[in-house]
Amino acid sequence: MPELAGPGLTFVLGGARSGKSTHAEKLATALPAPWTYIATAQAYDDEMVERVALHRARRGAGWRTVEAPLDLAGALRSLPGGQPVLVDCLTLWLSNHMLADHDLDTLSGELETVLSAPRGPWFVVSNEVGMGIVPDNVLGRRFRDAQGRLNQRIAACAGRVLFMVAGLPMQVK
Repeated sequence: MPELAGPGLTFVLGGARSGKSTHAEKLATALPAPWTYIATAQAYDDEMVERVALHRARRGAGWRTVEAPLDLAGALRSLPGGQPVLVDCLTLWLSNHMLADHDLDTLSGELETVLSAPRGPWFVVSNEVGMGIVPDNVLGRRFRDAQGRLNQRIAACAGRVLFMVAGLPMQVK
């Protein structure tokens, strides 16, 4: 698979534990440092605290971490150009806004605008949530639909889209 050599957006999709984050990290670290990791997670319980710690330990030294659970577009705009950036992940970003009852269409549009003009090699991770069963509750169905729409918007503006299956990347675009 050809690697991204210069500026552009690579969108890495897949299911839970498909290898999305690890692969995106490998793509980013194949480029010269400094690398910026934009984290969208909010650790509200012990299990999530542990997940965040594992991600941080796996990345190791050399990464600058920016916490952006809500203002992802602003965090991206504030970064210097030309440097590898990894956003992990849009699924948690969307969940954060949904649970806060924010305007998802406006926020998704703002994010799409920023991601449409990456100022360096940017790697964005997101879950593909539309391949399972239909959720049995309204919130679950709203989330699945909103995530699907967001993924479509970001895939459309990405120069490259990868779909992860069992740790293996498949180039979609």
